[in-house]
Parts: sequence; C-alpha cells; structure tokens
Amino acid sequence: MRDPLHLKILVPDEVRAALERDPRLLVPVGTCEQHGPHLPLGCDTILVERLADDLSAEFRILRAPTVEYGVNTVTKRPYPGNATVRRKTLHRWMNELLGSWEQAGVESFIILTAHGHDPHQEALSTLRTRQARIFTVDIFALDFAGHLEDAEGPMHGSELDTSLLLYLAPQAVRMDLAQDFVLPARQRARYRRGARGALPPAGPGSVGRPSIASREKGERLYKMIYERVATRVLAGAAA
Repeated sequence: MRDPLHLKILVPDEVRAALERDPRLLVPVGTCEQHGPHLPLGCDTILVERLADDLSAEFRILRAPTVEYGVNTVTKRPYPGNATVRRKTLHRWMNELLGSWEQAGVESFIILTAHGHDPHQEALSTLRTRQARIFTVDIFALDFAGHLEDAEGPMHGSELDTSLLLYLAPQAVRMDLAQDFVLPARQRARYRRGARGALPPAGPGSVGRPSIASREKGERLYKMIYERVATRVLAGAAA
C-alpha cells in the first residue's frame, strides 16, 4: 500500500494538487483518557489515526494532523495522564480549523472519531462551514451485532477496543493488567444511555470484559470498520 497523504509533511503546491484531484480531507479526532489499566491513554486516537492513514493511502485523500484531545467521559476520581477539553472548546477549535481548510480548497470533511460520549459527539456533529460538507463518523456507533461475544456490553476498554488495539498496537496493550468489570443489567442500560454518564467509581476505569479480547477478533473488527467507512462514508462524501 502507498503512503498516506499527510498534510503536515506536504508543501503547499502538493496540497493544492491533491485537492484539485480530490477536494476531501480526513480529520482524525482522538482523546487522551483512561480505558482501564491495560490500555494506553491514546486508545481512541490510535484507532482513528490508523483508519485515517489506511483510507488516505488507498483512496489518495489528504489526511489532516490528528486532533489529539476530545471531551472525556466523566470520572469521579482522577486518572494519571487524562486530559480533556470542554464541549464548547472542541466545537470552536474544530470550527476554526475547518474554516481555514475550507478557504484553502477543501469541499468535504470526513471526521473520524472513536468516542461515543454525548458532549464529544455534540461538538463534532454540530460543526458549520460556509459550503463544505461535513461527515462525522464515530466508528464505535457501527453495528457490531454478531461480531462480539459481549455485543450488548459497554465498549469502554472492553472486548471491542481491546481487540482492536491487540491488532493495531499490541505493544501498547498490557493484558496482564486487564480487569473485567461487568455491571448489572439495569445499571448497564443506564450507563449505555449515557456513554454519556460518569464511569462507575468502583471500577478500574473501564467497563466490560477485556479478558475475552483477542488479536484475531481485532483484525476482523478492523477490516469490517474499514470496509464500512470506505463503502458507505467515502462513497457519500464523493457524491
């Protein structure tokens, strides 16, 4: 596969030529937050960076520098290294970035994120441009029915993102530290409604069953995510 078209390492004439050929821009938006004792703080970021790289390489679409911070899920105790911004901050930051890139010739933005927290999603789904179209994709909002053993369970540091990281960045995963933390059904439903509400204070910073994750699952899941974004989102953004 060819190298991705990273905006930050291209000169202006190269960017101009790329936009004349395809006026779309991939914008990965991550977070810096805990996902349990076994996953790196940049878990969400690693996922969307790899997806942006692979899509850029295959479809020759420009890929923006990663926005490393988002609106984190509420926690009732501090976790070392966590860094969050407010919804209004992320919204304003992204609006200003998109406005600059639109002036430079971008006609469609494909924002990739892997974080279902409502304020984070609100900041990204309410962005505005003069004329350019905006497609915001939360890869964890895809339908994973039939692809996970714990399909009904929460996804914060659980089977899904642990499997994906075991495939994409195995050196960053500490499975010896992974802890299952399964909520009762009623409490789980309330937590899922608020991907949204605060993480349970008694937990390890994750919710679900990372112990059933595997690299093999991660590879299958990533290929499914990639295929769905490539066929459903990029096709729509090109229309």
